[in-house]
Amino acid sequence: MNGIGEFFAENPMAVVIAAGEIGFWVFIAAGLAVRYVLRARRASAVLLAMVPLVDVVVLVATAVDLAGGAKANFTHGLAAVYLGFSVVFGPGLVRWADERFAHRFAGGPPPPPKRRGREKLRHEWREFSKCVLACGLAAVALLAAILAIGRPDQVAPLWSWFPRLGTVTVIWLVTGPLWEGLFGKREEVRS
Repeated sequence: MNGIGEFFAENPMAVVIAAGEIGFWVFIAAGLAVRYVLRARRASAVLLAMVPLVDVVVLVATAVDLAGGAKANFTHGLAAVYLGFSVVFGPGLVRWADERFAHRFAGGPPPPPKRRGREKLRHEWREFSKCVLACGLAAVALLAAILAIGRPDQVAPLWSWFPRLGTVTVIWLVTGPLWEGLFGKREEVRS
């Protein structure tokens, strides 16, 4: 445990990112609990509106840290990736959680059944396209930081995120739509 504390002490941006992820889920859970358990739709809307503000806080904290002269490191790049994925996948995660809360606490319809066959393959391609968009947004955020800072010695670690984004995209392609396209129908026949 001591190593984790040291890591966070040396990387304050890691604390901001971790707090952002925790805040993301806390605001979703609180917003949905207020909506379905307390039946307070207006208060729920306010809490759910806070979800995107978490992204803004992470972005502003990263910009302030870098503008204050901090040398960019792994966590600054991670903040850009977090931002890209949160913006693209966040609304779907809220919908996913909302379906389950509505079913569990408000007598809503059950969540949709698991996708199979062509529907599953289309879903995998949609999710992969969202991954490409998230990586694209992260790349734009990284480039913006690199250009804004402008000092090669200060931004060198940010460049290392571009191959990582490419690796994530390739892994997602292989384990998502390509895997489903090659092996999904065999699984469907067995069921």
